[in-house]
Amino acid sequence: MLAKKGDWVQIQKTLLKPEERTAPLPEDTKKLPLQMRVKGFLLNESADIGDEVEIETLIGRRVKGTLVAVNPKYEHDFGEPVPELITIGIELRKILEGDKNA
Repeated sequence: MLAKKGDWVQIQKTLLKPEERTAPLPEDTKKLPLQMRVKGFLLNESADIGDEVEIETLIGRRVKGTLVAVNPKYEHDFGEPVPELITIGIELRKILEGDKNA
């Protein structure tokens, strides 16, 4: 997908190669590079996925990396609900308010 200057994009950059990572890590983690992803506005005139580009973040920081997405969406969540935690706020409120049935 072609991105134009000023488009909202996401880049990826390798911070540490596997051999540069610290020793006390799980074996599967040690084998992978430490990478970061950053979103910002494209500063290059145009770019395709996989191109090396420069972006400006919302706070004005300039970062260079590999273009991985144009108009990236938020895909994170907090995982599956934990049944024991669903009602904990209600139960705690009753305890704090002095409810004898809590």
